[in-house]
Amino acid sequence: MKHIITEQILDEYKKYLIKEEKSNATISKYIRDIKKLMDYAAGKEITKELMAMYKKDLYINKKYELSSINSFITAANGLFVYLEWYGLRIKTYHIQKEVFLPENRDLSKKEYKKLVNSALHNGKKRLAMIIKTLCATGIRVSELSYITMENIKKGMIDIYCKGKQRKALIPGKLKKLLLRYASENGIEKGVLFCTSSGKAVDRSNVWKEMKKLSEKSGVIKKKIFPHNLRHLFAKTFYEINKDIVMLAGLLGHSSVETTRIYTMTSYGEYMKQLNQMELV
Repeated sequence: MKHIITEQILDEYKKYLIKEEKSNATISKYIRDIKKLMDYAAGKEITKELMAMYKKDLYINKKYELSSINSFITAANGLFVYLEWYGLRIKTYHIQKEVFLPENRDLSKKEYKKLVNSALHNGKKRLAMIIKTLCATGIRVSELSYITMENIKKGMIDIYCKGKQRKALIPGKLKKLLLRYASENGIEKGVLFCTSSGKAVDRSNVWKEMKKLSEKSGVIKKKIFPHNLRHLFAKTFYEINKDIVMLAGLLGHSSVETTRIYTMTSYGEYMKQLNQMELV
């Protein structure tokens, strides 16, 4: 039997991922990544040799970061396991964990406030409230649908995500702001942040709106994305009490190793500390 990935196989795999209760964002990424392999194969049979060439092409010709290449390989390997094409799996690149964040990537508290003010000055009240909510609670942008009137009144968000259930707290100040916003917009029940069609806003909606704030806020574009607000929440929380286990619980992480990424300091901060040591 030839190992060729078809649209039918992709559809069946998507249904399988849905049954496995993978999140919509995860499913979309897996399918998108597998389509890259399909484009590269161009109808040819998938072999171990082709996979090795694909891996090399992604790095040498396409110039992808190793972390991105690893995600493409992981997606392909997942499909191969599903299809029982075990012999086609290839290894991901080993990447040494960095101890600091790349410079000009971390969002500062000052820049966060600039984004909020820019959204307000441009009549984007809903966007300003979304930015505040994400940053003050540390929830994922995909979890905004859990910001309901019922949860706001309780001051606590019940979140079910990735097969796990957790609770996130809504700070007192944010609770007042959200209730005021709801009152101003005649929202009495259900999800607070919705599109004009009545559906809960998703990552795409928020990401596009946030990017438009770059020029007017003075914050560089590559720093402006929803997940960076979660990073700012984690970094700020960790700076106060240095309890990584508690932070892992708040963020909904099963492993503290995942949480460690959120507590990394920027290159500039590390360099400042090294210079203060005066060992040269």
